Amino acid sequence: MTDESLTGHPRSPQSPRSGRSVDDRNTAGSSAGASSTRADWLVPAALIVLGAVPVIAGAVRLTELTGGAEITPENARFFAVPLPVVLHILSAVLYGVLGAFQFAPGFRRRRPGWHRVAGRVLVPCGLVVALSGLWMTLLYPRPVGDGDLLAGFRLLFGSAMVLCIVLGFSAIRRRDVARHRAWMMRGYAIGLGAGTQALTHLPWFLIFGTPGEFPRALLVAAGWVINLAVAEWIIRGRSAVRPRTRLSS
Repeated sequence: MTDESLTGHPRSPQSPRSGRSVDDRNTAGSSAGASSTRADWLVPAALIVLGAVPVIAGAVRLTELTGGAEITPENARFFAVPLPVVLHILSAVLYGVLGAFQFAPGFRRRRPGWHRVAGRVLVPCGLVVALSGLWMTLLYPRPVGDGDLLAGFRLLFGSAMVLCIVLGFSAIRRRDVARHRAWMMRGYAIGLGAGTQALTHLPWFLIFGTPGEFPRALLVAAGWVINLAVAEWIIRGRSAVRPRTRLSS
């Protein structure tokens, strides 16, 4: 005899192993799925927030250029040759925001075509960001507070960003997904350096005021170094997990 014949009530379907009802499992699965979806968007949201300061600064600069703001010694170089800075700002905003969504693995799995289409936009945008930055470093008059050391850092990291994007693109052409992800992550880390540089400058401003030429160069470089260190930590962590996953399967 079944429990149903004894009680007059149908028994809840249960898993033969766990004894949990189907409804309980569905509820738990829905909750886990919702939590996973929320967690999937934490990194993109954090990256967009990190890039908010340079986005706002870029919007202010574009407003100056298009709104007929007063020409000062600080912005005269942009009014004299506006194209490089306009291209730099627009491509940097698109690169930072669109690139952030590439760090949502669940979204990429659900929409595999999105990753490829976005990549075709991100590669030229990233190259424009880096190359326009190199152009401005080499050909714009230097503002007060920017010395040879800072110019050297900008040339170094701008060139490194170009190299990372080119190597990442070459890797995916060879269908080497792991190297493609690693190089693109490094390139994105450099591209998002302006957001971290705002954070490295903030404590100095609060404690010491406006930094001089040498500390300013170090604070700017620190933003790029921090981003690259975090990217490298993530890349090496993934490389360490991948062999263990293959061995356990």
